[in-house]
Amino acid sequence: MTQTGIPYIFMRGGTSKGPYFNRADLPEDRDTLAEVLVAAVGSGHPLNIDGIGAGAAVTTKVAMLSRSDDDWAEVDYFFAQVSVTDRLVDFKPTCGNILSGVGPAAIEMGLIAPRGDETEIRIRAVNTGARVVAKVQTPGGVLSYDGAAEIAGVPGAAAPIALNFMGVVGSSTGAFLPTGNLRDTFDGIEVTCMDVAMPMVIARAADFGLTGYETAAELDENKDFFAAMEAIRIQAGKKMGMGDVRKSVTPKFGLFAPARDGGTIAARYFMPWNTHPSMAVTGSQCMASCALTPGTIAEGLLDRPSESPANVVLEHPSGTIEVLVTFEKNNGFNLTSAGLLRTARKLADGHIYVPSRIWKGK
Repeated sequence: MTQTGIPYIFMRGGTSKGPYFNRADLPEDRDTLAEVLVAAVGSGHPLNIDGIGAGAAVTTKVAMLSRSDDDWAEVDYFFAQVSVTDRLVDFKPTCGNILSGVGPAAIEMGLIAPRGDETEIRIRAVNTGARVVAKVQTPGGVLSYDGAAEIAGVPGAAAPIALNFMGVVGSSTGAFLPTGNLRDTFDGIEVTCMDVAMPMVIARAADFGLTGYETAAELDENKDFFAAMEAIRIQAGKKMGMGDVRKSVTPKFGLFAPARDGGTIAARYFMPWNTHPSMAVTGSQCMASCALTPGTIAEGLLDRPSESPANVVLEHPSGTIEVLVTFEKNNGFNLTSAGLLRTARKLADGHIYVPSRIWKGK
């Protein structure tokens, strides 16, 4: 055989999509694993023509699932961000949108059995150690994708999947404010460096000469902005204790502007070398926390909710995303948990084939 077949489920999770694998069906060696994922996605071509990717960072994501040996979790979720064109695989971050499909995929794979009309699944995000409770609709003990829940960036409606994130503060760097400051300045631009579910560098759109209401396409065309942003991100990453981040997708970058469509605040999120068409689930938690924290760069851009839990509505290029944040204000802002509503849908299943010269299989 010149190709190796690997079982997979192809799913949309939130506003992203990609292959979901059983970790046991993949190579254990990390370098070989990266080569397999590059081949499966088709990284190295802007259209991912030789794989199942679709030429965008939100469609070149991979989920790998296994039963957890953690005392708390039932399922381990190991994430990989595969680049579109550079044949790079980043195992450092996690993805909350892809996580939306972990519960249904775990049931599809037989890792979890449905329990009643709604199945609660405890998930450990292996990359960051975050703990997430997902509530999946299983009426009559049968997994269902049909429902009336709608999320911005996805056409139509589907069954709701409630996600409650815990233990997300300092998930990558070990600190809520990795630099120790509410604000830092790089190249004359004031930013807040924060780590909640995703380490981020967040700035005001106006400080880059932007409105903060630009479309994703308009921002992607602004090469001067991206050059300035990347220079700041690299400096901030080093000060956050993350080392040289030039080839890493973390920390991510975000922009704030005053809300204009009835939300809490307008936000733009970067992945980081292009603009997210909507909003990342992990990024939304970090940006909502930044908006709620006094003294950050969000100061003066919003009417800050003072009571917990607070429903923070982030306006993004495709609509809005709501983050229900539970927090305490003892000795500053202390986040307890963040909840979001997402949807997911199984698109296909079968085998992905990669050249046997890369991996001969198990």
